[in-house]
Amino acid sequence: MNASSVSGHLASDLSDIARHDLEWLMSDWEIWARDDQLPPEALPSGEPWRVWLLLGGRGSGKTRAGAEWVRSIATALAPGASPPVRRSRGAPRAAGSVPPRIALVGKTMSDVRNVMVDGVSGLLAIHPAHERPVYEPSKRRITWKNGAVAELFSADETEGLRGPQFSAAWCDELAKWRDAENAWDMLQFGLRLGDCPQTIVTTTPRPSAFLKKLMADAATVSVHLATADNASNLAPMFVAEMTRRYAGSTIGRQELLGELVDESSESLWRRSWIESARIATPPEMRRVIVALDPPVSATARSDACGIVVAGLGVDGRAYVLADRTIQGRTPDVWAKAAIAAYDDFAADRMVAEINQGGDLVIGVVQQFKPNLPIVKVRATRGKWVRAEPVASLYAEGRVVHVGRFDALEDQLVAFGVDGTVKGKSPDRADALVWAITELLLSDGAMPSVRML
Repeated sequence: MNASSVSGHLASDLSDIARHDLEWLMSDWEIWARDDQLPPEALPSGEPWRVWLLLGGRGSGKTRAGAEWVRSIATALAPGASPPVRRSRGAPRAAGSVPPRIALVGKTMSDVRNVMVDGVSGLLAIHPAHERPVYEPSKRRITWKNGAVAELFSADETEGLRGPQFSAAWCDELAKWRDAENAWDMLQFGLRLGDCPQTIVTTTPRPSAFLKKLMADAATVSVHLATADNASNLAPMFVAEMTRRYAGSTIGRQELLGELVDESSESLWRRSWIESARIATPPEMRRVIVALDPPVSATARSDACGIVVAGLGVDGRAYVLADRTIQGRTPDVWAKAAIAAYDDFAADRMVAEINQGGDLVIGVVQQFKPNLPIVKVRATRGKWVRAEPVASLYAEGRVVHVGRFDALEDQLVAFGVDGTVKGKSPDRADALVWAITELLLSDGAMPSVRML
Protein backbone atom coordinates (compact mmCIF):
# COMPACT_ATOMS: atom_id res chain seq x y z
CA MET A 1 0.00 0.00 0.00
CA ASN A 2 1.51 3.34 -1.00
CA ALA A 3 1.73 6.46 1.17
CA SER A 4 -1.22 8.08 -0.56
CA SER A 5 -3.47 5.11 0.22
CA VAL A 6 -2.34 5.08 3.86
CA SER A 7 -3.08 8.79 4.15
CA GLY A 8 -6.50 8.27 2.59
CA HIS A 9 -7.40 5.45 4.98
CA LEU A 10 -6.23 7.51 7.98
CA ALA A 11 -8.33 10.49 6.91
CA SER A 12 -11.33 8.21 6.44
CA ASP A 13 -10.88 6.61 9.86
CA LEU A 14 -10.50 9.98 11.56
CA SER A 15 -13.64 11.29 9.88
CA ASP A 16 -15.62 8.48 11.53
CA ILE A 17 -14.57 9.59 15.04
CA ALA A 18 -16.93 11.92 16.85
CA ARG A 19 -15.57 15.42 17.39
CA HIS A 20 -15.66 15.02 21.17
CA ASP A 21 -13.77 11.74 21.03
CA LEU A 22 -11.23 13.18 18.61
CA GLU A 23 -10.62 16.12 20.94
CA TRP A 24 -10.11 13.71 23.81
CA LEU A 25 -7.71 11.62 21.71
CA MET A 26 -5.64 14.65 20.76
CA SER A 27 -5.40 15.81 24.37
CA ASP A 28 -4.60 12.42 25.95
CA TRP A 29 -1.06 13.03 27.16
CA GLU A 30 -0.24 9.38 27.81
CA ILE A 31 -0.68 8.67 24.10
CA TRP A 32 1.61 11.46 22.89
CA ALA A 33 4.19 11.76 25.67
CA ARG A 34 7.62 10.20 25.62
CA ASP A 35 8.23 7.67 28.38
CA ASP A 36 10.60 10.05 30.17
CA GLN A 37 7.83 12.67 30.31
CA LEU A 38 5.51 10.37 32.28
CA PRO A 39 5.83 10.10 36.06
CA PRO A 40 7.41 7.02 37.60
CA GLU A 41 5.14 4.46 39.20
CA ALA A 42 7.11 4.30 42.45
CA LEU A 43 10.56 4.33 44.01
CA PRO A 44 12.79 1.27 43.49
CA SER A 45 11.73 0.16 46.98
CA GLY A 46 8.11 0.15 45.88
CA GLU A 47 7.24 3.10 48.10
CA PRO A 48 5.58 6.20 46.60
CA TRP A 49 7.96 8.87 45.40
CA ARG A 50 7.77 12.34 46.96
CA VAL A 51 9.72 14.36 44.36
CA TRP A 52 9.91 13.80 40.61
CA LEU A 53 12.87 15.85 39.44
CA LEU A 54 13.01 16.54 35.70
CA LEU A 55 16.44 17.89 34.73
CA GLY A 56 15.93 19.04 31.18
CA GLY A 57 17.79 20.80 28.42
CA ARG A 58 16.31 23.82 26.64
CA GLY A 59 13.16 22.85 24.76
CA SER A 60 13.30 19.26 26.04
CA GLY A 61 9.61 19.15 26.97
CA LYS A 62 9.99 19.45 30.73
CA THR A 63 7.47 22.31 31.03
CA ARG A 64 4.85 20.34 29.12
CA ALA A 65 5.48 17.34 31.37
CA GLY A 66 4.99 19.50 34.45
CA ALA A 67 1.78 21.08 33.16
CA GLU A 68 0.35 17.72 32.11
CA TRP A 69 1.10 16.19 35.51
CA VAL A 70 -0.78 19.02 37.20
CA ARG A 71 -3.65 18.61 34.75
CA SER A 72 -3.86 14.87 35.47
CA ILE A 73 -4.20 15.59 39.19
CA ALA A 74 -6.64 18.47 38.83
CA THR A 75 -8.99 16.63 36.46
CA ALA A 76 -8.86 13.20 38.12
CA LEU A 77 -12.29 13.82 39.66
CA ALA A 78 -13.83 15.32 36.54
CA PRO A 79 -17.50 14.18 36.46
CA GLY A 80 -19.19 12.88 33.33
CA ALA A 81 -16.12 12.77 31.14
CA SER A 82 -16.44 10.53 28.11
CA PRO A 83 -14.14 8.63 27.88
CA PRO A 84 -13.35 8.98 31.61
CA VAL A 85 -10.35 11.10 32.54
CA ARG A 86 -7.81 8.63 33.84
CA ARG A 87 -5.31 9.36 36.55
CA SER A 88 -1.80 9.68 35.17
CA ARG A 89 0.55 6.96 36.37
CA GLY A 90 2.38 7.98 39.49
CA ALA A 91 -0.04 10.83 40.21
CA PRO A 92 -1.29 11.11 43.80
CA ARG A 93 -4.77 9.84 44.49
CA ALA A 94 -7.28 12.32 45.82
CA ALA A 95 -8.45 11.85 49.38
CA GLY A 96 -12.04 10.69 48.96
CA SER A 97 -13.92 13.24 46.89
CA VAL A 98 -11.93 16.26 48.08
CA PRO A 99 -10.69 18.29 45.09
CA PRO A 100 -6.90 18.69 45.10
CA ARG A 101 -5.14 21.91 45.99
CA ILE A 102 -1.95 22.50 44.03
CA ALA A 103 0.93 24.98 44.45
CA LEU A 104 2.55 26.44 41.34
CA VAL A 105 5.94 27.91 42.26
CA GLY A 106 8.34 29.75 39.95
CA LYS A 107 11.21 32.12 40.58
CA THR A 108 9.05 35.21 40.13
CA MET A 109 5.32 35.73 39.68
CA SER A 110 6.04 36.78 36.10
CA ASP A 111 7.75 33.41 35.48
CA VAL A 112 4.74 31.56 36.87
CA ARG A 113 2.29 33.49 34.69
CA ASN A 114 4.31 33.57 31.48
CA VAL A 115 5.63 30.00 31.54
CA MET A 116 3.62 27.76 33.82
CA VAL A 117 0.17 29.25 33.16
CA ASP A 118 0.10 31.26 29.92
CA GLY A 119 3.09 29.70 28.13
CA VAL A 120 2.81 27.66 24.94
CA SER A 121 3.23 24.52 27.05
CA GLY A 122 1.52 26.00 30.10
CA LEU A 123 -1.63 24.91 31.87
CA LEU A 124 -4.13 26.92 29.85
CA ALA A 125 -2.73 25.80 26.50
CA ILE A 126 -2.73 22.05 27.16
CA HIS A 127 -6.38 21.66 28.23
CA PRO A 128 -9.06 20.89 25.65
CA ALA A 129 -11.70 23.61 25.44
CA HIS A 130 -14.34 21.77 27.48
CA GLU A 131 -11.88 21.10 30.30
CA ARG A 132 -10.00 24.41 30.47
CA PRO A 133 -9.87 25.92 33.97
CA VAL A 134 -10.61 29.53 34.92
CA TYR A 135 -7.56 31.70 35.53
CA GLU A 136 -7.97 34.68 37.86
CA PRO A 137 -4.71 36.69 37.70
CA SER A 138 -5.74 39.15 40.42
CA LYS A 139 -6.34 36.26 42.85
CA ARG A 140 -3.29 34.31 41.65
CA ARG A 141 -5.51 31.29 41.28
CA ILE A 142 -6.65 28.70 38.73
CA THR A 143 -9.91 26.82 39.31
CA TRP A 144 -11.21 23.73 37.55
CA LYS A 145 -14.90 22.83 37.13
CA ASN A 146 -14.63 20.02 39.68
CA GLY A 147 -13.38 22.39 42.38
CA ALA A 148 -9.65 21.67 42.05
CA VAL A 149 -7.57 24.78 42.73
CA ALA A 150 -4.00 25.79 41.90
CA GLU A 151 -2.43 28.80 43.62
CA LEU A 152 0.47 30.80 42.17
CA PHE A 153 3.58 31.65 44.21
CA SER A 154 6.94 33.35 43.71
CA ALA A 155 9.94 31.57 45.23
CA ASP A 156 11.53 34.99 45.69
CA GLU A 157 8.70 35.84 48.12
CA THR A 158 8.98 32.91 50.51
CA GLU A 159 6.65 34.36 53.12
CA GLY A 160 3.75 33.83 50.70
CA LEU A 161 4.20 30.07 51.16
CA ARG A 162 3.44 30.30 54.87
CA GLY A 163 -0.11 29.30 55.75
CA PRO A 164 -1.60 27.67 52.62
CA GLN A 165 -1.77 23.88 52.42
CA PHE A 166 -1.61 21.60 49.39
CA SER A 167 -1.83 18.05 48.13
CA ALA A 168 0.65 18.57 45.27
CA ALA A 169 3.10 21.13 43.87
CA TRP A 170 4.84 22.01 40.64
CA CYS A 171 8.15 23.88 41.00
CA ASP A 172 9.64 25.31 37.80
CA GLU A 173 13.30 26.27 37.21
CA LEU A 174 14.24 25.63 40.83
CA ALA A 175 17.93 26.03 39.96
CA LYS A 176 17.24 29.73 39.27
CA TRP A 177 15.58 30.43 42.63
CA ARG A 178 17.47 33.01 44.66
CA ASP A 179 17.12 31.25 48.03
CA ALA A 180 16.03 27.83 46.82
CA GLU A 181 16.42 25.84 50.02
CA ASN A 182 14.46 28.30 52.13
CA ALA A 183 11.61 28.51 49.59
CA TRP A 184 11.60 24.72 49.28
CA ASP A 185 11.40 24.29 53.04
CA MET A 186 8.44 26.68 53.30
CA LEU A 187 6.64 24.72 50.56
CA GLN A 188 7.26 21.38 52.28
CA PHE A 189 5.51 22.55 55.44
CA GLY A 190 2.42 23.26 53.34
CA LEU A 191 2.30 19.87 51.59
CA ARG A 192 0.05 18.24 54.16
CA LEU A 193 -3.15 17.27 52.32
CA GLY A 194 -4.11 13.85 50.91
CA ASP A 195 -2.49 10.47 51.40
CA CYS A 196 0.87 11.21 49.79
CA PRO A 197 1.60 14.82 48.75
CA GLN A 198 3.99 14.89 45.78
CA THR A 199 6.02 17.50 43.93
CA ILE A 200 7.29 17.73 40.38
CA VAL A 201 10.35 19.89 39.76
CA THR A 202 11.16 20.97 36.19
CA THR A 203 14.48 22.74 35.78
CA THR A 204 17.55 23.18 33.66
CA PRO A 205 20.25 22.00 36.08
CA ARG A 206 22.88 24.12 37.72
CA PRO A 207 25.39 22.54 40.11
CA SER A 208 24.08 24.17 43.28
CA ALA A 209 24.52 22.51 46.64
CA PHE A 210 20.77 22.38 47.20
CA LEU A 211 19.95 20.80 43.84
CA LYS A 212 22.53 18.09 44.51
CA LYS A 213 21.02 17.56 47.95
CA LEU A 214 17.56 17.16 46.41
CA MET A 215 18.85 14.66 43.84
CA ALA A 216 20.48 12.60 46.60
CA ASP A 217 17.29 12.37 48.65
CA ALA A 218 15.96 8.79 48.84
CA ALA A 219 12.41 9.96 48.07
CA THR A 220 13.43 11.71 44.82
CA VAL A 221 13.27 10.19 41.34
CA SER A 222 15.56 12.10 38.93
CA VAL A 223 15.12 12.00 35.15
CA HIS A 224 17.25 13.73 32.50
CA LEU A 225 15.55 15.12 29.37
CA ALA A 226 17.66 16.04 26.33
CA THR A 227 16.79 18.77 23.85
CA ALA A 228 17.37 16.40 20.92
CA ASP A 229 14.71 14.00 22.24
CA ASN A 230 12.10 16.69 21.57
CA ALA A 231 13.48 17.65 18.16
CA SER A 232 10.18 16.91 16.37
CA ASN A 233 8.62 19.85 18.24
CA LEU A 234 11.48 22.28 17.69
CA ALA A 235 12.77 24.28 14.75
CA PRO A 236 15.24 22.04 12.85
CA MET A 237 17.68 24.93 12.47
CA PHE A 238 17.67 25.49 16.23
CA VAL A 239 18.58 21.89 16.99
CA ALA A 240 21.27 21.82 14.29
CA GLU A 241 22.82 25.12 15.36
CA MET A 242 22.82 24.34 19.08
CA THR A 243 24.41 20.96 18.38
CA ARG A 244 27.04 22.54 16.12
CA ARG A 245 27.96 25.20 18.63
CA TYR A 246 27.70 23.44 21.97
CA ALA A 247 27.96 19.66 21.48
CA GLY A 248 30.54 18.27 23.91
CA SER A 249 30.97 21.54 25.80
CA THR A 250 30.18 22.07 29.47
CA ILE A 251 27.35 24.45 28.68
CA GLY A 252 26.04 22.04 26.06
CA ARG A 253 25.92 19.18 28.54
CA GLN A 254 23.97 21.37 30.92
CA GLU A 255 21.68 23.32 28.57
CA LEU A 256 21.07 20.62 25.93
CA LEU A 257 21.47 17.29 27.75
CA GLY A 258 20.12 18.35 31.14
CA GLU A 259 23.23 17.10 32.94
CA LEU A 260 24.38 18.45 36.27
CA VAL A 261 27.91 19.58 35.41
CA ASP A 262 29.94 20.12 38.55
CA GLU A 263 33.16 22.08 38.85
CA SER A 264 36.46 20.66 37.73
CA SER A 265 38.19 18.57 40.38
CA GLU A 266 41.34 20.56 39.66
CA SER A 267 39.71 23.98 39.93
CA LEU A 268 40.78 26.44 42.60
CA TRP A 269 37.17 27.37 43.36
CA ARG A 270 34.26 25.29 44.64
CA ARG A 271 30.69 26.22 43.85
CA SER A 272 29.68 25.38 47.41
CA TRP A 273 31.93 28.20 48.67
CA ILE A 274 30.10 30.68 46.48
CA GLU A 275 26.64 29.36 47.31
CA SER A 276 27.21 29.31 51.07
CA ALA A 277 28.22 32.99 51.13
CA ARG A 278 25.66 34.39 48.65
CA ILE A 279 23.41 37.21 49.86
CA ALA A 280 20.75 39.48 48.33
CA THR A 281 21.60 42.84 49.92
CA PRO A 282 25.11 44.07 50.73
CA PRO A 283 26.10 45.90 53.91
CA GLU A 284 27.55 49.40 53.90
CA MET A 285 30.72 49.62 51.81
CA ARG A 286 33.96 51.20 53.00
CA ARG A 287 35.21 51.44 49.44
CA VAL A 288 34.17 50.23 45.98
CA ILE A 289 36.39 49.53 43.00
CA VAL A 290 35.95 48.56 39.36
CA ALA A 291 38.46 46.04 38.00
CA LEU A 292 39.24 46.08 34.29
CA ASP A 293 40.92 43.27 32.35
CA PRO A 294 41.10 44.54 28.72
CA PRO A 295 41.28 42.19 25.70
CA VAL A 296 44.30 41.92 23.43
CA SER A 297 42.32 42.79 20.30
CA ALA A 298 38.95 44.27 19.42
CA THR A 299 37.09 41.81 17.21
CA ALA A 300 33.90 39.83 17.66
CA ARG A 301 35.98 36.69 18.25
CA SER A 302 38.46 38.25 20.67
CA ASP A 303 38.48 37.69 24.42
CA ALA A 304 35.91 39.65 26.36
CA CYS A 305 36.82 42.70 28.39
CA GLY A 306 36.47 41.66 32.02
CA ILE A 307 34.73 44.31 34.13
CA VAL A 308 33.89 43.41 37.73
CA VAL A 309 32.65 45.67 40.53
CA ALA A 310 33.53 44.76 44.12
CA GLY A 311 33.50 46.49 47.46
CA LEU A 312 35.00 46.19 50.92
CA GLY A 313 32.23 45.93 53.51
CA VAL A 314 32.27 47.41 56.98
CA ASP A 315 32.63 43.83 58.22
CA GLY A 316 35.98 43.46 56.47
CA ARG A 317 34.73 41.04 53.80
CA ALA A 318 34.83 41.64 50.04
CA TYR A 319 31.53 41.79 48.16
CA VAL A 320 31.19 41.11 44.43
CA LEU A 321 28.55 43.62 43.35
CA ALA A 322 28.36 43.31 39.56
CA ASP A 323 29.80 41.67 36.47
CA ARG A 324 29.75 44.17 33.58
CA THR A 325 31.98 42.15 31.24
CA ILE A 326 31.40 42.77 27.51
CA GLN A 327 32.45 40.75 24.47
CA GLY A 328 34.35 41.74 21.33
CA ARG A 329 34.22 45.53 21.63
CA THR A 330 36.52 48.36 20.61
CA PRO A 331 38.52 50.16 23.32
CA ASP A 332 36.19 53.16 23.43
CA VAL A 333 33.20 50.86 24.06
CA TRP A 334 34.73 48.86 26.90
CA ALA A 335 36.21 52.01 28.40
CA LYS A 336 32.74 53.62 28.49
CA ALA A 337 31.29 50.41 29.98
CA ALA A 338 33.90 50.44 32.74
CA ILE A 339 33.25 54.13 33.43
CA ALA A 340 29.50 53.48 33.55
CA ALA A 341 30.09 50.79 36.18
CA TYR A 342 32.32 53.22 38.08
CA ASP A 343 29.58 55.86 38.09
CA ASP A 344 26.68 53.46 38.78
CA PHE A 345 28.31 52.17 41.95
CA ALA A 346 29.94 55.46 42.99
CA ALA A 347 33.28 53.66 42.99
CA ASP A 348 36.40 55.07 44.63
CA ARG A 349 38.88 53.93 42.01
CA MET A 350 39.49 51.65 39.04
CA VAL A 351 42.04 48.83 38.84
CA ALA A 352 43.31 48.07 35.34
CA GLU A 353 45.72 45.43 34.08
CA ILE A 354 48.18 47.02 31.66
CA ASN A 355 50.04 43.94 30.36
CA GLN A 356 48.31 44.03 26.99
CA GLY A 357 48.21 47.75 26.31
CA GLY A 358 50.46 49.52 28.78
CA ASP A 359 49.55 53.13 29.43
CA LEU A 360 47.35 53.09 26.32
CA VAL A 361 44.70 51.37 28.45
CA ILE A 362 44.84 54.19 30.99
CA GLY A 363 44.77 56.78 28.24
CA VAL A 364 41.64 55.31 26.64
CA VAL A 365 39.76 55.35 29.95
CA GLN A 366 40.86 58.83 30.97
CA GLN A 367 39.97 60.15 27.54
CA PHE A 368 36.34 59.83 28.58
CA LYS A 369 36.76 60.62 32.28
CA PRO A 370 39.84 62.75 32.97
CA ASN A 371 41.50 62.44 36.37
CA LEU A 372 39.73 59.16 37.12
CA PRO A 373 41.80 57.47 39.86
CA ILE A 374 43.31 54.29 38.44
CA VAL A 375 45.55 51.67 40.04
CA LYS A 376 47.71 50.10 37.33
CA VAL A 377 48.61 46.45 37.84
CA ARG A 378 50.89 44.18 35.84
CA ALA A 379 50.86 40.38 36.01
CA THR A 380 54.38 39.05 36.41
CA ARG A 381 53.45 35.42 37.14
CA GLY A 382 50.84 32.94 35.86
CA LYS A 383 47.11 33.27 36.31
CA TRP A 384 46.90 30.22 38.60
CA VAL A 385 49.47 31.67 41.01
CA ARG A 386 47.70 35.04 41.03
CA ALA A 387 44.30 33.44 41.59
CA GLU A 388 45.26 30.99 44.35
CA PRO A 389 45.22 33.45 47.28
CA VAL A 390 41.87 34.84 46.10
CA ALA A 391 40.35 31.35 45.94
CA SER A 392 41.60 30.77 49.47
CA LEU A 393 39.65 33.82 50.60
CA TYR A 394 36.51 32.25 49.13
CA ALA A 395 37.19 29.05 51.05
CA GLU A 396 37.44 31.12 54.25
CA GLY A 397 34.11 32.84 53.55
CA ARG A 398 35.74 36.26 53.13
CA VAL A 399 34.33 36.91 49.64
CA VAL A 400 30.55 37.22 49.15
CA HIS A 401 28.51 37.38 45.95
CA VAL A 402 25.60 39.81 46.08
CA GLY A 403 23.15 38.02 43.79
CA ARG A 404 23.97 35.56 41.00
CA PHE A 405 26.69 36.00 38.38
CA ASP A 406 26.32 32.79 36.40
CA ALA A 407 28.91 33.44 33.68
CA LEU A 408 31.50 34.63 36.19
CA GLU A 409 30.84 31.75 38.57
CA ASP A 410 31.04 29.21 35.76
CA GLN A 411 34.50 30.55 34.91
CA LEU A 412 35.64 30.35 38.51
CA VAL A 413 34.66 26.71 39.02
CA ALA A 414 36.12 25.72 35.63
CA PHE A 415 39.40 27.59 36.15
CA GLY A 416 42.11 25.12 35.09
CA VAL A 417 45.68 24.62 36.19
CA ASP A 418 46.82 26.17 32.93
CA GLY A 419 45.05 29.40 33.82
CA THR A 420 42.33 28.97 31.20
CA VAL A 421 38.69 27.89 31.03
CA LYS A 422 38.51 25.16 28.38
CA GLY A 423 41.46 26.76 26.60
CA LYS A 424 40.03 30.29 26.67
CA SER A 425 41.07 33.27 28.72
CA PRO A 426 38.98 33.62 31.92
CA ASP A 427 38.43 37.36 31.45
CA ARG A 428 35.70 37.67 34.08
CA ALA A 429 37.71 35.64 36.59
CA ASP A 430 40.84 37.70 35.84
CA ALA A 431 38.99 40.94 36.56
CA LEU A 432 37.61 39.46 39.78
CA VAL A 433 41.09 38.39 40.91
CA TRP A 434 42.38 41.95 40.39
CA ALA A 435 39.40 43.36 42.30
CA ILE A 436 39.72 41.09 45.35
CA THR A 437 43.50 41.48 45.35
CA GLU A 438 43.14 45.26 45.51
CA LEU A 439 40.55 45.05 48.31
CA LEU A 440 42.08 42.37 50.55
CA LEU A 441 45.61 41.53 49.37
CA SER A 442 47.17 44.80 48.28
CA ASP A 443 49.55 44.90 51.25
CA GLY A 444 52.18 42.84 49.46
CA ALA A 445 50.83 39.40 50.26
CA MET A 446 50.34 38.79 46.55
CA PRO A 447 53.78 38.04 45.06
CA SER A 448 52.51 37.72 41.51
CA VAL A 449 51.33 41.33 41.35
CA ARG A 450 53.40 44.48 41.18
CA MET A 451 51.47 47.70 41.77
CA LEU A 452 52.66 50.57 39.60
